[in-house]
Amino acid sequence: MRVGHTTLIEGDGPLEVGRGPVRTGVTVIVPGADDPWAEPAFAGCHRLNGNGELTGLEWIREAGLLTTVIGLTNTHSVGVVRDALIAAAVRKEAPGEQRWYLPVVGETYDGDLNDINGMHVRAEHVDAALAAASAGPVAEGGVGSGTGMQCHGFKGGIGTASRAVDGSTVGVLVQANHGWRDRLRVNGIRIGPLPGEEPAGRPGAGPEGSIIVIVATDAPLLPGQCERLAQRAALGVGRVGGAGEHGSGDLILAFATGNRGLRPLVDHDTQGTGPVAVRAVPADLIDNLFYAVIEAAEEAIVNALVAGQTMTGRDGYTVQGIGGERLAEYLSNHQGQTS
Repeated sequence: MRVGHTTLIEGDGPLEVGRGPVRTGVTVIVPGADDPWAEPAFAGCHRLNGNGELTGLEWIREAGLLTTVIGLTNTHSVGVVRDALIAAAVRKEAPGEQRWYLPVVGETYDGDLNDINGMHVRAEHVDAALAAASAGPVAEGGVGSGTGMQCHGFKGGIGTASRAVDGSTVGVLVQANHGWRDRLRVNGIRIGPLPGEEPAGRPGAGPEGSIIVIVATDAPLLPGQCERLAQRAALGVGRVGGAGEHGSGDLILAFATGNRGLRPLVDHDTQGTGPVAVRAVPADLIDNLFYAVIEAAEEAIVNALVAGQTMTGRDGYTVQGIGGERLAEYLSNHQGQTS
């Protein structure tokens, strides 16, 4: 897959709706093919808690297919990102062709740092993220849609991790904006006050907090198996301290690119070209993929925290970065502590 970001940072000081300060952005995930409608991937999803939005999931539940680019942004910009993804897809259609699109667009709330009601994300920002999408290393922390996010009382945002298992790769991207400070755990160790830590503005993301988890694999999985993979990613969220709290939107999508040709060229006179052969990992051999996605989801959240740098947004509100060196020092001094 390919990932692209557009990061929007502008202004300081008191909030003035429509003018800033701006701390937001867009992240896009291109799932294997430049034209996912023509080359869809099997997919499945899971809801740990539903106080959030990830559009397009009803069709994924029904058909088991991911047919669009995935977009991530802030809570109040889902509509503009969805529309921009449709417009970008329409521009790729052949002359005279007309398709239908149900884009997958997820959100988390960045209104503590960002002028979220100012609607600063626009279609050109989605286009820029699509143009920037690459298969190289993914920028993490306060970038793209993760710009204004906070996680477990620290600066959060985008995090990624992957595992190689049984000849396949499992990758996870999170938009981490969830969790209470006193529940944070890394490697099973409860994280107390860090060296030089300044008190957070509030104890955690609280009612506005959410996490979006996107799981991608090149293993040949069927839609039901993708759903099972998505469910296991929630265990990685729990390892770091997330609990699917009442006010949190914890939504997970998993897709698998191990099968191709799921939308064969259609002869409209004959209404199709017949059955398509697909492959699948045997059910008895799927556990290693489960373990891989749990570990990758856990690590992706920690990476979002470590990459997050201290940020001051609207009205002078500041969220501290956890700091990789501080965290490593704390973990070194508290080996064996798990409570």
